[in-house]
Amino acid sequence: MAEEDWMQKKWRPAMGWTYMIICLLDMAVFPIIWSLAQVLTKQPISQWMPLTLQGAGLFHIAMGAVLGIAAFGRTQEKVAGASSNIEPPKAPIPAAPIPAAPIPAAPIPAAPIKKPQQEEPPAL
Repeated sequence: MAEEDWMQKKWRPAMGWTYMIICLLDMAVFPIIWSLAQVLTKQPISQWMPLTLQGAGLFHIAMGAVLGIAAFGRTQEKVAGASSNIEPPKAPIPAAPIPAAPIPAAPIPAAPIKKPQQEEPPAL
């Protein structure tokens, strides 16, 4: 079996990491830098508008589709056994059955429930 290229084996995690970095930069790092730039120049510019949310968030929809389909495809590869990685270890089968706790021969009777006695009304 020919050895696969690094990119062929690792493109799914690389896509996930890339998406995570893009979101982190666009939603956290760039707004902070934008605010610092306004403080340092002492001029209000405008509020940071995330680049990935422009165009109705199509970038996030597309990346979600790519990552979702990639995860589904990887699952199908694992199920079919077409994975190029080492197969996951299988759980060992016990040599002898594990004994269960003994079941009592007769059920233990519960204490009888006493009903509160009602007082009789006084005779007239």
